Amino acid sequence: MPEFPYSRLRRWPDVEAENLQAYDATDLLLVDRALALAAERGLDGSEIAVIGDEYGAITLSLTDAGLRGIRVHQDLATGRRALARNAAELGIDGFSAHELAPSLLDGARVVLLQLPKALAELEEIADAVARWAATDAVLVAGGRVKHMTLAQNEVLGRSFGVVQAQRAERKSRLIVASEPKEVPVVSPFPVTAEHEGLTLVAHGGAFAGAKLDIGTRVLLDVLGVSRGGALRQAQGPGSGEGPSWVAEPVEASPTSPTVLDLGCGTGALAVSYALAHPDARVIATDRSAAAVASARATVAANGVADCVTVTHDDAASEVPTASVDVVLLNPPFHLGASVHTGAATRLFEASARVLRPGGELLTVFNSSLGYRSELTRLIGPTEQLHRTPKFTVTRSIRRS
Repeated sequence: MPEFPYSRLRRWPDVEAENLQAYDATDLLLVDRALALAAERGLDGSEIAVIGDEYGAITLSLTDAGLRGIRVHQDLATGRRALARNAAELGIDGFSAHELAPSLLDGARVVLLQLPKALAELEEIADAVARWAATDAVLVAGGRVKHMTLAQNEVLGRSFGVVQAQRAERKSRLIVASEPKEVPVVSPFPVTAEHEGLTLVAHGGAFAGAKLDIGTRVLLDVLGVSRGGALRQAQGPGSGEGPSWVAEPVEASPTSPTVLDLGCGTGALAVSYALAHPDARVIATDRSAAAVASARATVAANGVADCVTVTHDDAASEVPTASVDVVLLNPPFHLGASVHTGAATRLFEASARVLRPGGELLTVFNSSLGYRSELTRLIGPTEQLHRTPKFTVTRSIRRS
């Protein structure tokens, strides 16, 4: 059998660069172990599930090797689109996409996992495998050695009786978990937390979990929106009770303003804005399926389902051009485990496309990144609203 053409895989529509590949050594180790287990257990592809296959390297390689019917779950919309594009480019079919749900794992005897960064996400996945997969299921999890910790073994040990780390190869390592344990009747996810009148709901893969991350707090303060959504009056200089630089609201459209929370996470910005501006039409979008599920639950928990719509999308690709009055953005500065500003640039470009002329982009970012000149170039005139040693908030006006 010819060797699978990994070099033909692309990351598109995710960021592409010379130092960013569409596969890694962990993918290759997982494929090799899956082929060995399939031969040993006499499995076909319908008994194999793949979780976290970033751009399709695992799924497509195994399907190309004759294992038909593999089920795959990818959290990111970019990964889902890359898998579909790579499959079409290589002429490979015979697999199916699923959410992290019983349909993904029912009857699965081998589950392959690219280890996620967050322990909470790993915990939710491990619980799902133990809960829904076959009683003799084996979970083979892999990652780059430099990103692996003993805590991952401990998390897997909560759901599996046997957890064995394998010898490292090519700077990657596999962990094999077997003998699924009995799971609690109620799944531990999603989790819920209260923040001064704002209820946040989070699945394991959502950034910051049910906490209110620091950047979001800063942006909410600048907007003059409390956690519970009420508008606050700006405090005078030196009052010590709050910011004196609360942003003036954007000039509204003739109809109800349209506000986009781009990269919404658990939905804290979208829901807080909707509570403070019940006349607004708010769209919350994120490329993470875990974030989208969390945001939808947050919207429901705060009673704003009538004015907030949550979508799973990549860089607002489904939002019409020049249709938005305000974009709220707390951009990521990582691509997977790599620090890379390309993810933020894509969201700035998306903001430029969806904003109407004169519309506003309100952004919070790490002060060390210095995005102001880039925002001016891509969006329009940009002013600094607030700066701390850690975070900067800017307002950019979309040029005509």
